Amino acid sequence: MSETRARIRRRIEREPGIHFRALTRGLELATGQVQYHLGRLDDITEERVNGRTHYYPPGYDEWERTALALLRRETARDIVAELYDADEARPDAVADRVGVARSTLEYHLDGLVAGGVVRKDRDGNRVTLSLVRPGETVALLGTVEPSLAERLTDRFERLVDSLLEPPERD
Repeated sequence: MSETRARIRRRIEREPGIHFRALTRGLELATGQVQYHLGRLDDITEERVNGRTHYYPPGYDEWERTALALLRRETARDIVAELYDADEARPDAVADRVGVARSTLEYHLDGLVAGGVVRKDRDGNRVTLSLVRPGETVALLGTVEPSLAERLTDRFERLVDSLLEPPERD
């Protein structure tokens, strides 16, 4: 195995669920070079989640792969941490505690619900959120450390949300 291919494999093993751009940036390799070597790594799983291609070493099932990809976003991680602490919560309370607009919360919830990480229960007009697999989800949180670029993107999104939110009225 070439040194470049070994570097790619090690990075994917250290950061399961890493997306393609983060992989190329982190290794400082050309896009085509990474694509070529990924094509030769037969045991690496590739999946598209929310429009991004993510890579995983062997040993992760479909739910874990999806959850890892979603948890690579800081806002999604914050939502999951909040729900773990609260057991269940209303969306407006989660948005307030995480510090995001409801629209941003709903954007992340769409992926988390579709991925089987969060459950939305409705009782009439009342909606509550909870984790589907709390223990397994928290265990996966420990394997996800976002890159600086990912953290900056998430924080920029929060800044824009705060600027676009209408002011509260007394």
